[in-house]
Amino acid sequence: MSTEYYADIGIIGGTGIYDSEFFSKNEDVKVHTPYGSPSDLITIGEYAGKKIAFIPRHGRNHRIPPHRINNRANIWALKQMGVKRIVAPTAVGSMNLEFKPGDITIPDQFVDFTKGRQYTFYDGDQVCHISLADPFCRELRNIVNNLKDLNYNLHPNATYICVEGPRFSTRAESQFYRDVVKADIIGMTLVPECQLSREAKICYLSIATVTDYDVWADLAVTSKEIIRTLHNNVEKAKKLIGLVIDKIPPERTNCTCAHALEESLV
Repeated sequence: MSTEYYADIGIIGGTGIYDSEFFSKNEDVKVHTPYGSPSDLITIGEYAGKKIAFIPRHGRNHRIPPHRINNRANIWALKQMGVKRIVAPTAVGSMNLEFKPGDITIPDQFVDFTKGRQYTFYDGDQVCHISLADPFCRELRNIVNNLKDLNYNLHPNATYICVEGPRFSTRAESQFYRDVVKADIIGMTLVPECQLSREAKICYLSIATVTDYDVWADLAVTSKEIIRTLHNNVEKAKKLIGLVIDKIPPERTNCTCAHALEESLV
């Protein structure tokens, strides 16, 4: 990969965040990987003096459903560009009355209920048992959780349950995820994006914006309300991403993500 396409930080845009309008000096780049094409062209830009690589997770115009996202291609492409940190906004439903529509959560754990995705780069001659006891970058989580003067509710910890999709849960499933699994939020895109980032030795931060309560709550909600909340969440997420990028130091000294493979390869 040419050094002109180098980037320090990757942004994987989720539902509602399909472009890189808040970065400057943008250039779209087509990237080829051993795993096929990424979700879309990757946009190289700048923010706060840092080189940024942006890719919309679902493609522009939201044309790729969650179970069809080529996560391996997306992460591999960012890795090729030199990305060492990924900030990944995503829309989620709430499994907890305290996590209200419009709130932002910073997951610290996940439970995987997906079924048929490509979960690893190591599916050939070498085996990798990556450690995900703490699946999110400690340094990035500390940065966002120490931000001051935010004018919206931010939850510093949450358990994210990732389901296959693209359908939503039944009421019985939703109750199970809440009462038995004890999940706080539910979505369809965290896995395997998060674990592939760890295999690639890239720090990963999820910024999960709550759009509505999942069906366990049996609370009436209209599509108009969800769309309005989603729109407001996009603006919050963009602001938060900017604040986080501004605080990211040049070197990785307060996490172990860069050493993830040292005791993982067989």
